[in-house]
This record gives sequence, C-alpha cells and structure tokens, in this order.
Amino acid sequence: MTGRRPSRGAARLLARCALVALAAVFAVLCLALVEVGVLVFVAGIAGVVLSAVGLWWLLSLRGLSRLLGALLAVTAPVAVLVYYIWRGVWVWALLALALYGLALVCGRAAMRAHGKAYVVRGSAGKRPRQPFLIMNPRSGGGKVGRFGLVEKAERLGARVHVLDTEGGGTDVEELAREAAANGADLLGVAGGDGTQALVAGVAAEHDLPFLVISAGTRNHFAMDLGLDRADPARCLDALTDGEELRVDLGMVNGRPFVNTVSFGAYADIVQQPEYRDAKAGTALALLPDLLGTDGRRLDAAAGEKLLTGQQAVLVTNNPYAAPDPLAAGLRPRLDRGKLGVIAVCVEGAAQAADLAVRGAHAQGVVFATVRGVEVTSPEDVIPVAVDGEALMLPAPVVCTVRRRALRVLVPRTRPGTVAPASPLNWRWITALALGRAR
Repeated sequence: MTGRRPSRGAARLLARCALVALAAVFAVLCLALVEVGVLVFVAGIAGVVLSAVGLWWLLSLRGLSRLLGALLAVTAPVAVLVYYIWRGVWVWALLALALYGLALVCGRAAMRAHGKAYVVRGSAGKRPRQPFLIMNPRSGGGKVGRFGLVEKAERLGARVHVLDTEGGGTDVEELAREAAANGADLLGVAGGDGTQALVAGVAAEHDLPFLVISAGTRNHFAMDLGLDRADPARCLDALTDGEELRVDLGMVNGRPFVNTVSFGAYADIVQQPEYRDAKAGTALALLPDLLGTDGRRLDAAAGEKLLTGQQAVLVTNNPYAAPDPLAAGLRPRLDRGKLGVIAVCVEGAAQAADLAVRGAHAQGVVFATVRGVEVTSPEDVIPVAVDGEALMLPAPVVCTVRRRALRVLVPRTRPGTVAPASPLNWRWITALALGRAR
C-alpha cells in the first residue's frame, strides 16, 4: 500500500479550527439560553422528534393517517422556525448550526489530513494475450458508446461481446464460460455491479484475472478498488500496464456477489416490475404493508448473534468503514475474509424518532462483522436484492465469503481510494490540536 505523506501541519491547523468553531457553538448556545431560556432548546428537539414521527406515519400508514403524517413531517420544523423567528432567536439558531457545520467539516478534514489517501499495490500483472470483455451498451446511461470502450478495447487486442439489450436476456455466465473454454486468459465487464459479480464468479472458478470497467451507474466495486469512475476508458489501461490484486468474493446460496445482498423492505420493493419506472410511487404503495405488524419479518444468524424480527438486513462483502452516515458505502479493504451486517427494526413512531435523533446508535440498528450469515423466514422463498438485482431464493439464505478468491487486474496508474474517516473523535481531535496525537 502506498500513499501521499500526511500533512501533519495542516491536520493540526484544521483540528484547532474545529475546536474554535465548537467552542463558539457553546458560546452562542449559552447566550441564547440567557436571552430566551431553555424552552428554545426543548422546541428544537421536539421539532425533530415530531417530524420523524410524521415521516414514520407517512411511510407506514395509509389514507387519512398518511396525510396527517405528511403534514406533521412538514409543519413540525416549520413551526419551530416560526417560533424561533417570533422569539427573535433565529439568528442565534442559524449561527449555531453554521458554526457546528464548520466544526464537523474541519474535524473530519483534520482526520483525513492526518491519514493517507492510498493506492493498494498488488503483484505485477501479466499482459493478457486473449482478453474477453462483455459490455452492456445501456449501462450507466450509455457509457460504453460515450467513452468509445469497444473501439479502445479492440485496439488493445481484446475480443468484445456487446450485449443485445433489445432481444431476450443474455446468460452472461454462459458467455464467460464459453470464452474461458475457448482460451480466454482474462474476463472483464463494462456494466453494472450485478453483471460484474456473475462474470467475476466465472473468473474465480477458472482462476482467471478479472477486469472491472466502471461503466455502471454507481460503480461501488470500482470505487473500492480505487478505479477511475469518471472515465471508464482508463480501466482498459490495465490490459497493457496492470497489476493484480487479490480480493474477496461474496457468495449467497452459491451465487457470487461483489458488493451487497439486501433482505426485507428494499428487496421486496425492487421485486415489483413497476419499480424501475416509478421508484418513489412503488415504495410508498408497498411500505405500509412491509413496515406494519403483518409485514415480512426476518431472522438472521450473524456469527454468534441471533437477530429476530428484522425488517431489513444488509450483508456486505467486507464491512463498511464505520456505522457513520458520512462514511457509509466505503470499504477500506476487500480482502479481510469477512462480511458486514446491518440490520434494522423500527417498531412504531417512538423508535422512528429515536432513529432520527441518534442515527446509527439507535436501539433498532445492529452492526456486526462476521464470516457467515444465515437468513430465515416463515416463507419457503425469500425476496433478495443481490448487487441490485431482484431474485427469489429458497430459505434459508446463506451468505459466506471466499477470501482472496478473485484476481482483479487494475491499471497501475489509477486514482486510488480516499481513506475513509472514522466517526469524529473530539478527544483525539483535541490531542491533535495540542500536538499530542499519534
């Protein structure tokens, strides 16, 4: 692993700015307390709680109750704002929020500046003689055509199969197996993460290098590999100047996945044919049944933890950096041989309010890092979203991880991965500001 040398001077300056901004927040709050009393703070917290309750009613109820929930979710914060203006403290509130935002930005920047932006280095990659690439012309809004990926790949000696998106579905696994049987010494995909996973499974099965071309919509796997997501054509540089990384491959009931497996509410929603064209409308129509007392509940055995009655379970190929909304989705490593688990169960408006106030620390949220997960349900089959693809799998659904099973060929010159910041630690930031942090 290589990276730029941390700027300790800049990190210390940012830490000091964060502490000054945080002290200013407390000063502003004390001045506001002296001027208008404690009721202002009670009103602010009440606004957050009532808005969360309204949002829960909006998502989990129907008819008049849903309408009341929508009104409460909107009117609660508006009422707090009107109250602040009437009491003449809106300037104090706005100033405190701005200073707190500045403290968060400076604190997080200090932690990043003290760490490293890194590029994970692997072994020297052997130039493939017969690379075979599968490209989806519709993926990512047409990135294959926009970036001239077919032409560049063929100039570099690759054989390219462009998927026919107008006809029937193509079995990409079978395509990859045929290519391997015909002498391909590298398999690659320009497409979404779901297609990437299927071909990656074949590559691991035949012990062939795998090439990720970031032509999908979100490109989570490419992001964690440190590839260029803005210009997918740069991924093809690996064919002539590459290096090989060994990463983990997740398995769900024998099917490979590179990012996530979702169970519960989200998986139920994406099963619907109309979801692709009307995401918000489909979700609102289904959520009352999914979140209600009669909705689907899942049990998950995550290592030694038994999670019962969960509404949603997310299993990730290697855990996310931290249970922190600002770091979610970032996996600092892909070779730990472990799965990340996030389970959510919200029973009623009170727990919804707790989730809104405490976020990842709320009672209804569970995080775990394990080697295997088994998800069960009273039904014989369970709706599952594997790397965004909607599937129905027989129960129980078992998720495992094959450590370092996949050989990924990446360009030697690539942007790299920004080191994900952990949740803010003000004690550590204070030590950094004083020059005592390690």
